[in-house]
Amino acid sequence: MAFIRLIAALIGFVFGFFLGASLLQVTQVTPVSNQVLVVLLLAAACAILGWLGAPYVTVLPAGIIVARIRAAQAGDLIGGAFGAAVGLILALFIAFPLSFLPGEVGRYAPLVTALVLGLVGATAGIVKRNELGAFAQGVRGKTRVRGVDARVLLDTSVIIDGRIADVVRSGFVQGTLIVPRFVLAELQYFNDSPDGSRRERGRRGLEMLAKMQKEATVKVELSDDDPAGSGADAKLVTLARSLSVPIMTNDYGLNRVAELQGITVLNMNDLAKAVRPVVLPGEEITVRVIQEGKEQAQGVGYLEDGTMVVIENGARHIGTELAVTVMRVLQTVGGRMIFAQPKGETSEARRPRAIDR
Repeated sequence: MAFIRLIAALIGFVFGFFLGASLLQVTQVTPVSNQVLVVLLLAAACAILGWLGAPYVTVLPAGIIVARIRAAQAGDLIGGAFGAAVGLILALFIAFPLSFLPGEVGRYAPLVTALVLGLVGATAGIVKRNELGAFAQGVRGKTRVRGVDARVLLDTSVIIDGRIADVVRSGFVQGTLIVPRFVLAELQYFNDSPDGSRRERGRRGLEMLAKMQKEATVKVELSDDDPAGSGADAKLVTLARSLSVPIMTNDYGLNRVAELQGITVLNMNDLAKAVRPVVLPGEEITVRVIQEGKEQAQGVGYLEDGTMVVIENGARHIGTELAVTVMRVLQTVGGRMIFAQPKGETSEARRPRAIDR
């Protein structure tokens, strides 16, 4: 700061000296000693003004500009720069014919036009940065939903669920995961809730976000866009439409609403079903029997993916790991069910009846 003040004072002194010399040519100051005094006083006054005013024309404006740049989103800066460049290019084409205007108008019209079109272009680029980003993605072919460079909006439910973090770690999801500020606020609200269950969900969601931010395969972007809407779901749908990006969620209601409005939805439950291992009749699997079934002597267990396994004559094996043979697989509205029997046993229905002698 002291160095900048010194340079400003030196510039002010030189400016004041030449200003005083120029004033002496149009004034009648005598004798010579008074002329020298006038020049020195004017130079000293300009030097003092330079020393005192240097921070206000250098450091403080620079600090404000840097703070504004840091606070602005990268998309705003890129959109503004692109818009300003387009405006200046248009001004370049208009400047040549404007320069032929008569008088002072022809001298200053090109400069004023360049300033106006540059500012208008920068403002338009910032306001329409979302549309510009969507257009650029379309040109580069990045709008494919499951592409490597895809951009996806994350819902609160899919963040709390936590499976997205495992999918990201595996490398199957790459690109940019967009988390709106209102979704982050909802997670924080859950985290601060007096209800223990909600507090645990909020804490888990924040932990999953922190975990994904450390992954090198994706970029977690916090969006400040806050569209109009009565709830987080309505805002997500509006934001997804404006950004032309899909929504990743586990919420069945949000899934249906978004699909009705033509928005692509990536449902983690659908992904889990797609990668669920295929189990065929006659195949042997191992399952832990945890409870009795609805029918007599039935036992019930679950696979790692949550598939229910109903085991005939399995009630006596509750609390143990049991090797079973798959009899049939039934797909229901609620999910898939597997009917099995202990390995080496036959069900009552398939046992041969005793012959009466």
